[in-house]
Amino acid sequence: MAKKQSKRILKIILIMASISSLFFVPWILLRLLLTPLPDTVQEQVNDAIGYGLDGMIVYVDQAGKPPEFYAAGWQDRKNKIPANPKALFRIASISKLYVAVAVAKLVNDNQLSLDKTLADYMPELVGRIENADKITLRMMVQHRSGIPNYTDFPGFWVNDYSKNTKESLDLVLDTPADFKPDKKYRYSNTNYLLIGEILDKTLGYSHHQFIKKEVLMPLGLNDTYSLLSEVNLDDVMSGYAVDYEPDLKPNDFVSPAGSMVATAQDVGIFLRALNDGSLLNDKEQAIYTSIYVYEHTGLLPGYSSIAKYHKDIDAVVVQFVNTSGGYSWNVSEKINNRIVKILKRRK
Repeated sequence: MAKKQSKRILKIILIMASISSLFFVPWILLRLLLTPLPDTVQEQVNDAIGYGLDGMIVYVDQAGKPPEFYAAGWQDRKNKIPANPKALFRIASISKLYVAVAVAKLVNDNQLSLDKTLADYMPELVGRIENADKITLRMMVQHRSGIPNYTDFPGFWVNDYSKNTKESLDLVLDTPADFKPDKKYRYSNTNYLLIGEILDKTLGYSHHQFIKKEVLMPLGLNDTYSLLSEVNLDDVMSGYAVDYEPDLKPNDFVSPAGSMVATAQDVGIFLRALNDGSLLNDKEQAIYTSIYVYEHTGLLPGYSSIAKYHKDIDAVVVQFVNTSGGYSWNVSEKINNRIVKILKRRK
């Protein structure tokens, strides 16, 4: 009897906790949570714009079906240009997947070693970056180096440090490490800025060229670029921040940590090839699997992106949103989850 009563009390406590937690959920997210799932992806994309997003692009590549393109909202809010599902987009940290692929290829070719240290590759940083003699390339790829993230430094975006890799790196020089090498995981864009420098030094030319030759060209990715400066800005989706009127599209970000520009379809083709083994040979794939992930998100002022392969339904889903700030990222993630649920339901 006492056991049953205890269970009843526990159940009441859990229900009360669930109800009380609703008071801490922003209304916009609660409304999304309570809204019934629509029947189609396009309906969901259309509905997303009602949650404070300026524009959205979704690309779906599901096995056995032709590629699907969806868009809603604005490509250019000021000029009232509708979102174009084949527009170029600033993919931000999704760029790290391409850089990690380059690392895997060069490790396989014995041009790089995952166990060599930052001091081995860039001796000039000894004494400027703490633990440079203990931080390996592997740790940097995996965000286990302890090197501080330069984009977290106050004034990074305001002072336009994003347009100059040297100024970005200078922010972390002579600062304490976040933790001892390989003791924790902490995402740091500085890792990939340094990896880009190591790649350039090893190759003797820009790693952008290497990625184009070894990754983009073999896959026929003609709408993927390493830098914003390589494209016509008119072809790029505008970017907006909550409570900030100007278009953020021209604000460049040149670090290998997130500099690339691409269409959703090109990102989808790349992600499919990375996951199905058609991009890398067996040895390269084994190396890649040991060092990095097979999906990614991206965030820049005015832009957010999600690129994932869903094995259970054999589908790649790429989602671009040209709004940042406020609850836009939370909304974007929940919309993405709902789109995947729609795909699973229709399978």
